[in-house]
Amino acid sequence: MERTLSCLHPNPGWEDTNCQDNTSSINHSATDMVGKHCILELYDCDHAKLNDEAFLRTTITTAAKRAGATLLNLITHRFEPQGVTGLALLAESHLSIHTWPENGYAAVDVFTCGDQTMPEQACELLRQELGAKNHALKSFQRETPAALATAVRHPKA
Repeated sequence: MERTLSCLHPNPGWEDTNCQDNTSSINHSATDMVGKHCILELYDCDHAKLNDEAFLRTTITTAAKRAGATLLNLITHRFEPQGVTGLALLAESHLSIHTWPENGYAAVDVFTCGDQTMPEQACELLRQELGAKNHALKSFQRETPAALATAVRHPKA
């Protein structure tokens, strides 16, 4: 059984009376696919939004939800004089963003394990919310090499 939240809060761990706990079992299919990985470059974005830590926290939270992911924790940091880095720890892996407001640029990385999430949806939401006039998206599947999937592995001594 896994604990999931029916909604995501921009400050995970803070009390939110609108969120409800649900329990559900996860059906793991026999597949070699580990997950999906998206690398997103956002150009000509809204400079103010790229420098707004509170806006980015809310947008990252919404992006995780849009991807169908479970947000476990969210860490952000605003740099002086400008720029924000955000890292969302997901039950399925992570979402990160690094912004350069002075250049209207953001670098995004979304990795989700399994085949039940849609990291491309998170990327699309970020593109729209940051007002990117141009973007480049690279999306690919991460797969377990067959030799690793069947090999008995031991930790290094």
